[in-house]
Amino acid sequence: MVLLDEKAVPPPPYSSSSSAPPPFPTRTSRQNICSLPPNVLLQIIYMTFPQTPNVERQRKTLYWLAYHLRLVNRAFYIACMHILRSTYLPAYSSLIRPPYSSDPFPMSSATSSAPLDTVQRETRVPGKISSADASELHLGRDELFKDLFDLMQPRSRLEDLVRHYGVREGVVHITSTSAIGSSSTGIPRQRIGLPSHFLPSPVSFSPRRVGLTLNSSGRKRTIVEVPRIPNEKLEVVAKKLVRQLKVWLNSS
Repeated sequence: MVLLDEKAVPPPPYSSSSSAPPPFPTRTSRQNICSLPPNVLLQIIYMTFPQTPNVERQRKTLYWLAYHLRLVNRAFYIACMHILRSTYLPAYSSLIRPPYSSDPFPMSSATSSAPLDTVQRETRVPGKISSADASELHLGRDELFKDLFDLMQPRSRLEDLVRHYGVREGVVHITSTSAIGSSSTGIPRQRIGLPSHFLPSPVSFSPRRVGLTLNSSGRKRTIVEVPRIPNEKLEVVAKKLVRQLKVWLNSS
């Protein structure tokens, strides 16, 4: 016997006009190692190094970081470059030729929300020494180090100093990579644009003379040039270039 409760509320009437489907559970995105916090990912990479002293295995691990792991994606690149730079920065600093100065990782860029987007030209130089030292072949490593510290490091440092003093004097501004080469990147009346670190060097650097070059209509020309004095600091050379740049801008 079935007893019917007449007081029960009847179900709502069916309506064919209702096209909304019933609610289904949403599928959450699958988490992976790249979604971990940066400090956790960094600790995991640190654990790939030998836990006991082993020079050969440590070199192979550094080679793996430099030529394989850091190329996976942005998260791995930032973590690997943090380890590579911290590993080789003391050796890099000891190889700076006097009277040159060095500041590859300034405090002003430490708070940047985009670690890969930096205008500091010297920042890329320590990465080259770490990649060369981590290589298994070591072909031409001594020659590479000579080129790095006789040419690339002082030239990059000089570019950073010219940018620093030039921005302070109001004669230099930084142009984005997307703006380089377009018709809107002509020389302003009061300032000159220096390209970002993805483009060729705007500073010509030689043992006797240094200068500033400008790309105009696909052609590079020297607009400012000053002589170098033996054992002259890069800070002094940069200030001389900025003064000459101000004169050139006022006369053009």
